[in-house]
Amino acid sequence: MSVELFQQLTQVLTKGAAVLATVTQIKGSVPREVGAKMIIDADGQIMNTIGGGAGEAKVICQAMQVLETGEKQFVEIDLSGVRQRETQGVCGGRMQVWLERWSGESAIALSQKILQLLKAGQSVTLITPFTPNQQPYILDNFSPIPQLENAFIEQIEPPPTLLIIGAGHVGEQLAKFAHLIGFEIAIQDDRIEFANPEKFPQANLIFNQPINSIINNFADFSQLYIALVTRGYMYDLEALQILLNHNITCKYIGMIGSEKRVKFVYRKLQEMGVSPELFSNIYAPIGLEIGALTPEEIAVSICAELILVRRGGTGKSISQSMKKLLA
Repeated sequence: MSVELFQQLTQVLTKGAAVLATVTQIKGSVPREVGAKMIIDADGQIMNTIGGGAGEAKVICQAMQVLETGEKQFVEIDLSGVRQRETQGVCGGRMQVWLERWSGESAIALSQKILQLLKAGQSVTLITPFTPNQQPYILDNFSPIPQLENAFIEQIEPPPTLLIIGAGHVGEQLAKFAHLIGFEIAIQDDRIEFANPEKFPQANLIFNQPINSIINNFADFSQLYIALVTRGYMYDLEALQILLNHNITCKYIGMIGSEKRVKFVYRKLQEMGVSPELFSNIYAPIGLEIGALTPEEIAVSICAELILVRRGGTGKSISQSMKKLLA
């Protein structure tokens, strides 16, 4: 989402000023995280969201004033439900949102620079001073992060990349769903009739070469996730042997298959000299147990596990805690 947002911001700024709304503090249960952003342009067009509802409507209203005056400001959103007359929702918490007008060549250059770094797979440290006469700026990678009391310091991470090994039915559906939840998509399959732009329009990268010849393309990726959804265990063996013995940092490696197939692959890997200690880093069988059967359902199951690994969580039904309270 960060790449898409700064693409939108860059495009908007070429036409005129815009307000960037950023969640800087949260307390309790709220719909968005610290760092969540929304763009409001001079026509009142909204891009992205900080949670919707009356709270977001309040931010939009204040943003239109900031567009006119240029005066930066905080907006407090009360979601506690304690004071019904003033509340903007009943999630249970509070949010603080910073509104700042971006305009002119310097703002365009800054947005473009952030976009360039994120597309290169690099993280960005953005410092937003709360003082009237200072503008946001990027901290270079060689400088220590300063201790600033009157500024918002955020680490903007590049979007995660999901390398899907195997372009069959599950791989095709997985690319669709993973793209929807914010992953950049890469596909590897030696069959050009399966792995091509027509079947995978979401993919930025498509490889019809063997896995050992393309893995170095991902050496500098800081947010790499890999899903093995191949057509046979021999392809799993080839890919896993390379991935586990290669110096590639992965947030996630998942492999499709039954427990029997997974155990067979692990045994073969041991015979090939791969240490079984490395197996603990593999999510296999892949996905969360939701009873998935169709390729679409399996893709949802895998994406649920990707979100769990990326964001944290338990994988349990959210309603269970409420049911215990009502029991």
